[in-house]
Amino acid sequence: MAEADIEGTRFQADQPQVAPSYPVKGASQYDWGMKNRLARVFRPDSGRTVMLAIDHGYFQGPTTGLERIDLNILPLLPDCDALFCTRGVLRTMVPAASHKPMVLRASGGPSILKELSDEQIAMDMEDAVRLNASGVGIQVFIGGEFETRSIHNMTRLVDAGLRVGMPVMGVTAVGKNMVRDAKYFRLACRMIAELGAQYVKTYYVAEGFETITASCPVPIVMAGGKKLPELEALTMAYNAVQQGAAGVDMGRNIFQSDCPHGMMAAINAVIHQNLPPAQALELYQTIKAKG
Repeated sequence: MAEADIEGTRFQADQPQVAPSYPVKGASQYDWGMKNRLARVFRPDSGRTVMLAIDHGYFQGPTTGLERIDLNILPLLPDCDALFCTRGVLRTMVPAASHKPMVLRASGGPSILKELSDEQIAMDMEDAVRLNASGVGIQVFIGGEFETRSIHNMTRLVDAGLRVGMPVMGVTAVGKNMVRDAKYFRLACRMIAELGAQYVKTYYVAEGFETITASCPVPIVMAGGKKLPELEALTMAYNAVQQGAAGVDMGRNIFQSDCPHGMMAAINAVIHQNLPPAQALELYQTIKAKG
């Protein structure tokens, strides 16, 4: 009897099983594989991400800073949380030994010479799984000429992703003649989330950004947009996460910087440590001065 009692203590029946917590907004009821992939992109300790966006070539060609991925981007790979790129770049230039999460551009078609909203799904979900991707991203043109098609592109990709546990990042695309304000982005981000995307990439606006993040039931990552002076870019990123963003997907403000390594370090400090922009700029300048 005594032996049975000793054995019984191993089961610790007085301790209820604890459900694992999950830091990604809106994702607590996803399947395990989906959550595992999201946890590769969004750091569990902060619930945030610093994604490095280098997918510009899918419609712009070799834009400034991306002429040589092997020389300009691969040295930055250890410092980002995830890389947003095309499958062509992944297969030809990113070392297969890398453990860095990869989010793959899954839409395309027109170049900068044509109507950009005329996109199609440009990658099969099976190939994303074959490449061990941690997610896929697709452009959604709310208010654009081909709005309905771009939405259906995304929903088809979401359905394919749900079958294999692959998160989809919906990217808000803004036409040249469209107003970039909180009202528009509330509409676009909410539609993308309601139609199934697991997270949304969108632009920062100075007025009302917190209403965009609050009304979106999935994480929002801020798009870096055009190249800005370093302090402006750091301030934008800081304000975005303080107002509810779950990180950034930044490209030109990093790889077009005079010191990309310094900018990566500064952005990481802003996103994951809540370092104020002025102090982050000092960190950037220190690293830049060291060459």
